[in-house]
Amino acid sequence: MVRPVTHSEQGAATRPGERSFRRLRSDLALGVAAQREPRYEGAMARFLRVQHQGSPRFVELLDGALHLMDGAPWAGGKVLEETVHASSQALAPVVPSKIICVAKNYREHAKEMQGEVPAEPLLFFKPPSSLLDPGGNVRLPPSVERTDFEAELGVVIGSRASQVSEAEALKHVFGYTVVCDVTARDYQKKDRLWTRAKGFDTFCPAGPELVTDLEPDALRIHLAQNGETRQDGNTRDMVFSIAQVIAFASSFMTLEPGDLIATGTPHGVGPLASGDAIRIEIDGLEVLEFGVA
Repeated sequence: MVRPVTHSEQGAATRPGERSFRRLRSDLALGVAAQREPRYEGAMARFLRVQHQGSPRFVELLDGALHLMDGAPWAGGKVLEETVHASSQALAPVVPSKIICVAKNYREHAKEMQGEVPAEPLLFFKPPSSLLDPGGNVRLPPSVERTDFEAELGVVIGSRASQVSEAEALKHVFGYTVVCDVTARDYQKKDRLWTRAKGFDTFCPAGPELVTDLEPDALRIHLAQNGETRQDGNTRDMVFSIAQVIAFASSFMTLEPGDLIATGTPHGVGPLASGDAIRIEIDGLEVLEFGVA
């Protein structure tokens, strides 16, 4: 069993843009994760996507090592004997056809944005080109005065979902990851639609891990900016549950395997500045760190 991340764990600080696998390296040293068989149903499994010999590859932590896979884990990718070093460059753990985001899904966040809690899930898109690899740098648009961070739990779809019920929705989830919904507030206020405000390149840091069989209903979400706590919420405070969001979204569009859903942010969002070091922790997931340029 993979040990969960706890917020009492303290590691050495990293420079903005430096990729960190402190917990992963610790687990590898301890020989955590014993079964050779993939554990995709009923037991937690951990995946990453890394740069290997010039190409992006999925890996799974098995037998205390990172084993290469011959495809995406949600697409039936098989585990190979070949392994990669834990220091391999981490990439965003998904290659989605779309990134679906949920607005105002925490009451306190809706209040801080001077908005009302919607009667049904309020969805918008971020383009896949907005994804940023762990340890990368969010690029602040020079034309924008305020660009904000928003820490969120990400949900990765594992099987096609179209018009699924709330009761069946979680069966279509493959796993979970950490996401930051970076937002250009100037354009969010100026534009009637949010495409420009949410869609800049690098505006969706994600990863580094993709974890299956995580109980998502009461996970702490914590964001630190230069070591100072800015957001400290819990998924139990979501207005609409993950199952409700999936059922609602699938009622009018098909969710494809590998699609990413950012489930909303707790209160405490704030502006980014050049040189910032951002660290997002969600219970049970590897820490997502990135810088700002």
